[in-house]
Amino acid sequence: MTHDTDILIVGGGLNGPSLALALAQGGLRVTVVDALPRDTRAAPEFDGRSYSLAIASTRVLAGLGVWADVVDQTQPILQIKASDGRPTEGAAPLFMHFDHAEIEEGPMGHMLEDRILRPALLAAMDREPLITHVSDARVIAQQIDAQGATVTTESAKTFRARLLVGCDGRDSPTAQRAGIKRTGWDYGQTGLVCAVAHELPHNGCAHQFFMPAGPLAILPLPGNRSSIVWTERTQTAAAIHALDDTAYLEALRPRFGEFLGEISLAGKRFAYPLKLTIANSFIGPRLALVGDAAHGMHPIAGQGFNFGLRDVAALAEVLIEAMRRGEDFANPLVLERYQQWRRFDTMMMAVGTDSVNKLFSNDNPLIRGLRDLGMGAISAMPSLRRRFIREAAGLTGDLPRLMRGLPI
Repeated sequence: MTHDTDILIVGGGLNGPSLALALAQGGLRVTVVDALPRDTRAAPEFDGRSYSLAIASTRVLAGLGVWADVVDQTQPILQIKASDGRPTEGAAPLFMHFDHAEIEEGPMGHMLEDRILRPALLAAMDREPLITHVSDARVIAQQIDAQGATVTTESAKTFRARLLVGCDGRDSPTAQRAGIKRTGWDYGQTGLVCAVAHELPHNGCAHQFFMPAGPLAILPLPGNRSSIVWTERTQTAAAIHALDDTAYLEALRPRFGEFLGEISLAGKRFAYPLKLTIANSFIGPRLALVGDAAHGMHPIAGQGFNFGLRDVAALAEVLIEAMRRGEDFANPLVLERYQQWRRFDTMMMAVGTDSVNKLFSNDNPLIRGLRDLGMGAISAMPSLRRRFIREAAGLTGDLPRLMRGLPI
């Protein structure tokens, strides 16, 4: 039976195009089927969404030929400060402080706006002759057999490939159609996401305030702007999200503080329910899951997209090396290499973010005092500070070649 393409990727967000670019560089023919129209993906308006990219993630984008197109529009993260906090009270006196000067690789990461990254990925796919990008096509069915996978769209168009990859989000229909269950739980929290403009410069410093209801992250963007990821209990968050912009800012100000001067909203506001959800398997017959389709974690560590790129780099390396050896890259034994590489790392990060959220999302005086002492101790020990910085920068663990700045 003939195949339209070697690998079919369902999902055109961030991980799908990134994976397509990595695979095409290895000589594989790739088709990306995106449910959204191209114009929606490439919309130039600033809507407040942005990503904190670790050093290892910028290396992946560089290897894909995308980083050079966006780096001038990023904001380097030069410092990170993390502390306990309460609304109206400001940061606790003991806190963690990390400076990029403590590692040799440069800034600990970069902030990049969604509206800049998505068009850059689309343009990179357009330049790659081995990639076919199909927009505005929702997949409604899939069939797996011994030779490959076939998907059908709402318009009754079919695509056939040797391997199917689901990059279609936390509620991945691709995984559901394959019968892959998920494990996880709801945190009873909601992430309120927006961007603010402020009077004073942020100097490239990212702040994380651990409030009783959940963390508040203030992440620097180009200019006097910052990205806000504000976690609240679900009921409280729903009430805040329903407010008009003026009242929303009034709720944010006592939590944000005055260290950046007066603030105002910049762009749209979003609300995301927070839960832990991990696919019970990252693979199936002629199938692999990547990014949120495989795992969704609490944003407390800001590792969502970074972990998706780890999946991208690992899966691309496994498949390309298998092809070079003459193996069937969709063979279960080949796909198991990807699962073994990524699943343990994912579980450790999931346990870590879950534990940190439980430790910090409370106002128990005893626990609060102990964790403040712990943060102060870490900040006072150079070796521990450096270890934390390298972990946050994505420079530890068994890294795929792309994350080490090497071609596959």
